[in-house]
Amino acid sequence: MEESNEKILAIDIGGSHIKATILNNKGVFLQKYERENTPKPTTPSSVLNVIASIAKRFPEYDKISVGFPGYVKGGIVKTAPRLGTDLWRNYDLAKSLQIILGKPALVINDADLQGIALASGKGVEMVITLGTGFGSAVLRDGILLPHLEMSQHPVTKSKNYNAYVGEEALQKIGKKKWNKRMKKIICILKTVFNYDHLYISGGNAELISFKLDKNITLDNNKDGIKGGAFLWNQNKMDLDEKITAHLIEGH
Repeated sequence: MEESNEKILAIDIGGSHIKATILNNKGVFLQKYERENTPKPTTPSSVLNVIASIAKRFPEYDKISVGFPGYVKGGIVKTAPRLGTDLWRNYDLAKSLQIILGKPALVINDADLQGIALASGKGVEMVITLGTGFGSAVLRDGILLPHLEMSQHPVTKSKNYNAYVGEEALQKIGKKKWNKRMKKIICILKTVFNYDHLYISGGNAELISFKLDKNITLDNNKDGIKGGAFLWNQNKMDLDEKITAHLIEGH
């Protein structure tokens, strides 16, 4: 099958819901979203059962892309702060998906997946997601840089980013104080990353009430799953570069 005709099952695993759709290789939605509540407790087996159930609702697909809320390396989960790291540590999610669904699978951090979808490909771009927790991704000229688990970095002596502006903090302190905290965080990110553009996504992004700089954009959380298509394109680029380097060295 030509790559242009391939269908990609894109899955977004969140603290509240697991969502999926079918995309073509350009990120165009071929079917409507399907979603289920994230199971509790959120064990690998319970999540896989939900994904398998959702996947049955789609007639056909050729590849799988997954955004996971934690640090993922080579398809293997290293941390899962919102789901339970002890349950997920060193779990090979990509391999498990390939076994139960019978298709090749790529798994990366969920904010990284959104980053690939939202970035314009010009300069240093940063994406932050505001939902159950705090997610982040950094790209240079459209290419993902190594993932930094910003959610676990301390903002105060007692709070990391998750605890400072996550959903639990929002409900506890209210929108006014939450917005004040978000102002502080944006100032930190501007200084540390010196980004050319910042994208703010996630379910709570719409709650931001203060004026943003011209190089900051609020984006639709729904579009982030389009990264499921672009992930495979970027993966192919990485493979092509490795093959080329190998041929040059061999020559």
